[in-house]
Amino acid sequence: MCGRARCTLRADDVSRACYRSHGPVRTVNMDRYRPSYNVSPGANLPVVRRADGADGEEGVVLQCMKWGLIPSFTKKTEKPDHYRMFNARSESICEKASFRRLVPKSRCIVAVEGFYEWKKDGSKKQPYYVHFKDGRSLLFAALYDSWENSEGEKLYTFTIITTSSSSALGWLHDRMPVILGDKESTDTWLNDSSSSNFDKLLQPYEGPDLVWYPVTPAMGKVSFDGPECINEIQLKTEGNNSITKFFSTKGTKKKS
Repeated sequence: MCGRARCTLRADDVSRACYRSHGPVRTVNMDRYRPSYNVSPGANLPVVRRADGADGEEGVVLQCMKWGLIPSFTKKTEKPDHYRMFNARSESICEKASFRRLVPKSRCIVAVEGFYEWKKDGSKKQPYYVHFKDGRSLLFAALYDSWENSEGEKLYTFTIITTSSSSALGWLHDRMPVILGDKESTDTWLNDSSSSNFDKLLQPYEGPDLVWYPVTPAMGKVSFDGPECINEIQLKTEGNNSITKFFSTKGTKKKS
């Protein structure tokens, strides 16, 4: 699952993070992008997609879209609910009507610096910040769609694809976003025409460079934003609980 993220990248750094710095890059609606340490569904985020080929256009498009898919077949009078489809399970994207029609030509990449996941402990939930140890961006495989409301306004939205959790993160949650770990995987996701090649991409990221640490529960509120979201905190433990200490932190402390 992935329902919160940090995206404080500069707009002109997004395409570079997605290995798209060479070749034409057209921007669409990027004035809507607002960097945030605490992004949730319904927010506008920059995504990278292939140009649709209209009028001979080539290269890629850097476009600001709302997180939380609204399928194009949604009734025009319906109020958009971005929390219904902010994630799509990789195991069923080729089966469910909302996603399968998007796989052939509506794939995109979402670049963020990290994401948050909550560990349940009885009635309490402790958030953790998950990121790459070297600070490079996480590149999520995603699908996008467009929907037109009753006033004729076209809205572009996306959903982040998830897979089963990696062996290292299974203690935290049973799902994680699909991370495209190198240029080859981003090339395949954006440009390949054969869905059979996607199976190897839609797998848990098992690299040792994906690390985590606990952060303040205050960032559970969508309104809570700023560098404080990613400041590491010390967890209170009862006695010498070596298991809790082992899982609480992996990697070095990060502050903005």
